[in-house]
Amino acid sequence: MNMRNQWPVLPIMAGLASGLLTGCGAQTGGSDGDGSTVVLGMSDDVLATDPASGYDPGSWMLFNNVFQSLLSFPKGGTEPEPDAAKECTFTDQQAKVYQCTLKDGLKFSNGDDLTSEDVKFSFDRMLKINDDSGPAIMFPMLGKVETPDAKTVVFKLKVPDATFPSKIASGAGSIVDHKDYDADGLRKDDGATGSGPYKLDSFSEDEAVFSVNENYKGSAADVQNNGVTLKFFDGDQKALKKALLDGDVDVAYRGLTAADIADIDQSTDDGGPEVVEGSSAEVQHLVFNTDDPVTGKLGVRKAIAYLIDREALIKDVYEGTADPLYSIIPAGIAGHNTAFFDRYGANPSPAKAAAALQDEGITDKVELTLWSTPSRYGPATDQELKTIAAQLNASGLFDADVKSVAFDQYEKDIADGKYGVYVKGWVPDYPDADNFTAPFFGDGNVLGNNYANKTITSTLIPRTAAQSDRSATDSDYGTLQDIVAEELPVLPIWQAKQYAVVGDNVYGLENCLDASTVFRFWELSKD
Repeated sequence: MNMRNQWPVLPIMAGLASGLLTGCGAQTGGSDGDGSTVVLGMSDDVLATDPASGYDPGSWMLFNNVFQSLLSFPKGGTEPEPDAAKECTFTDQQAKVYQCTLKDGLKFSNGDDLTSEDVKFSFDRMLKINDDSGPAIMFPMLGKVETPDAKTVVFKLKVPDATFPSKIASGAGSIVDHKDYDADGLRKDDGATGSGPYKLDSFSEDEAVFSVNENYKGSAADVQNNGVTLKFFDGDQKALKKALLDGDVDVAYRGLTAADIADIDQSTDDGGPEVVEGSSAEVQHLVFNTDDPVTGKLGVRKAIAYLIDREALIKDVYEGTADPLYSIIPAGIAGHNTAFFDRYGANPSPAKAAAALQDEGITDKVELTLWSTPSRYGPATDQELKTIAAQLNASGLFDADVKSVAFDQYEKDIADGKYGVYVKGWVPDYPDADNFTAPFFGDGNVLGNNYANKTITSTLIPRTAAQSDRSATDSDYGTLQDIVAEELPVLPIWQAKQYAVVGDNVYGLENCLDASTVFRFWELSKD
């Protein structure tokens, strides 16, 4: 798969009551590019600088800061607001025609004017290139883009989609300069020409350097620094920790383990690095292959659901850096319910698990392999699966083991139907219940588990997608979650919290960590 659910979770210590901050950004630096350069370190990679290709969160971090979209998500918000656009609206009752009017005076970082031609070019180009690692997969509903004049863009959709504004507010909606990009192929020079708050000055295997874009005229950003340097540690968590403690990076974002954070918290005096916690809609599920001879039996899936102890798992493996998740739509996203809690409870029930197996005609121990991949979803994934296997085995009903394979092989084997149960993480493209349901249970299920339900695919997903009043979808999403809890193609395990570690005299980090998944460089300031 090329979905953004491939980014690993950051498993770091949450139970640091003295070290967790909620107001680390109370002090701000200057505006409009005043202040110092902030150095940000992370152990993940930026896989692309071209928005037609990148569909990983590292790349979207770059896109969200270098490029503009017509709309963007405000800090702490899940409803998109105008950025390059002055206004956008559906002009019909069916949510099939979406029109945006651009702001006056928009320019790219190279001085070229940004017009409706560039918006149309950006979407047409992305869909035409249709890169395997790109975001075109998000726009099967987009029929054509029209430009009645230089400031007006009209999107004609094939089917109703009230979530279209959220989709174009994401990194997938990045606007590129039609003069600097090939309509038929990806940009090869690791450069980027956008109209966002920052310019990409250089990009290498070790770092990306960003300076403030003086031509930016959007609504989203009031820049609090004079540039950002993003240093890549290529999965080397020890090196990232050392760089933070040595003062070589100001912020460590994604990549420090729980043990690293605990060590930092215990070894630094007041004024040293501190932990900042933010909200997150990142989730992790066990996925069941419904065609598998073992997990294809509903009684087996129900038995597993009755035996999982999420609280113990989070305490023992993730040291409190996540919350138990009892539905496919996470807390904080409109439409969330607790369908799995209501049906299977929070505490393990071997008696109910045994009854589920007996109803299936199973009296012997169930032999089961849980499949993992060692690092793609975080360094504790294997340990997590081993803990789940131990919970199952403790019931006396299962003989479960764990096997872990490299990610490329893992994905291939899932596509070939070789696994009965496996783990998947998911980082949302946009903070709407649609993004936690349609990819998993709609046409073209990205989980590869052979599950389909006609009520979901033919009624609930199309109906919720067409509803422009998103609060009116709660009932349908409740029904969808209840169906999934009963049929169990997936088993939600946890919802992550977002963390970063910040050094002395750096502020604004709490404005970079929310359910939109947008890391806002411009919110960071440094004395």
